[in-house]
Amino acid sequence: MEDTIAAIATPPGEGGIGIIRISGENAAEILDRIFVPAGGRKMENRRMTYGNIVDPVDGRKVDEVLCVFMKGPKTYTVEDVAEINCHGGIIPLRQTLQLVLQYGARMAEPGEFTKRAFLGGRLDLTQAEAVIDLIKAKTDKTFDVAMSQLDGRFSEKIKAIRKDLVDILVNITVNIDYPDEDIEELTFERLEKELHKVKDSIDELVSGASTGRILQEGLAVAIIGKPNVGKSSLMNSLLGDARAIVTDIPGTTRDTIEEYLSIKGIPVRLTDTAGIRHTEDVIEKIGIERSKASFNQADLVILILDASRPLEDEDREIMERVNPEKTIAVLNKADLDQVITREDIEPLLPSVRIIETSMKTRDGIPLIEDEVVSMVYGGRVSQSESVMVTSARHQDLLTKALQSVKDGIAMTERREALEFIEIDVNSCYERLGEIIGETVQDDIINEVFSRFCLGK
Repeated sequence: MEDTIAAIATPPGEGGIGIIRISGENAAEILDRIFVPAGGRKMENRRMTYGNIVDPVDGRKVDEVLCVFMKGPKTYTVEDVAEINCHGGIIPLRQTLQLVLQYGARMAEPGEFTKRAFLGGRLDLTQAEAVIDLIKAKTDKTFDVAMSQLDGRFSEKIKAIRKDLVDILVNITVNIDYPDEDIEELTFERLEKELHKVKDSIDELVSGASTGRILQEGLAVAIIGKPNVGKSSLMNSLLGDARAIVTDIPGTTRDTIEEYLSIKGIPVRLTDTAGIRHTEDVIEKIGIERSKASFNQADLVILILDASRPLEDEDREIMERVNPEKTIAVLNKADLDQVITREDIEPLLPSVRIIETSMKTRDGIPLIEDEVVSMVYGGRVSQSESVMVTSARHQDLLTKALQSVKDGIAMTERREALEFIEIDVNSCYERLGEIIGETVQDDIINEVFSRFCLGK
């Protein structure tokens, strides 16, 4: 018999309501010993009941509460569950939990309620992991992605691919074990076609993994350029707040400034860097070195150039350092007389999107935001319909599964023995099974749920 577990399911601190969750075979018995319904009423399944938590030893009233008992298996954990809605202070919650533990429950481990939902078959492992993503979501988009995963859309994709692999494995096994029987022969051409279908399906998921990681962890964006080109002004415009000091004096920003914001649902970690130039100022030199490190590590770089001043060696040095695939070039100060134009920059930054802006009038700022979104989604994936891979664990397993099926395809093309091809196909099947928890080891399961908070 599983232990009956209990924990405070609401955040610590003061609030209107604090909830204690109990799950397990003894949940009803524990509740019956410490809860006294008002007016002599009896508890009914799935009906909230008003009453008091009372210490059975001395009859002391601990708190005035609302309680509900839910009979398994139609509960979150698939077990009997009781929830006590206390006043949301530290003392009533602590004293009530002490009574619950005293009369038959033990303290739940982090994530143990969701772990029981997984072990009881209510959730697969990807759905269980989506629960914590849902709790930690910082934008509407990350919330939508987590909800999609909780609804099972990612699991359905994995299960569909595994079904195709099962069909392939069955055909391989039959042709290996019963070569002389009257069965349909599995040709290498047919096998190669079926394996390519699996590869394409996994490829689609892997290609969206970088976008999923960004949605989960945030996009690291570095604003770079010479001093006084408008870096701090851009940061303030995107934030909608005067976070960075803006002056006409070059070198005002001497260190990196980091802020978080959401750009059309994408969580962004925005870094305003010190202006990159040649200087003898020791402090400014340190800031410039940090700027260079910052844009080397960034997912996306916004390079700002002053369109009202001729290009200098410092501009060219910065342009030579950036990666065109992750750079947006901004020609700022379009409200002033233009000395350099888009045509001057395009040969120096081939394939880089160039946007003309004025930080003073805010012209071009929406175009920068649109380009950030376009680069994150690669211009291919519909935000509302995509299945995103947000977990590093899932990405690692998908990459390994993809390599296995590629190895299988390579051996098929070389017309290797079916026994060898079967090993790679089965490896792909097993890796995908680890994602949804069907072939995963206990230590991996424990690691997944250890990241949860108490009470979930």
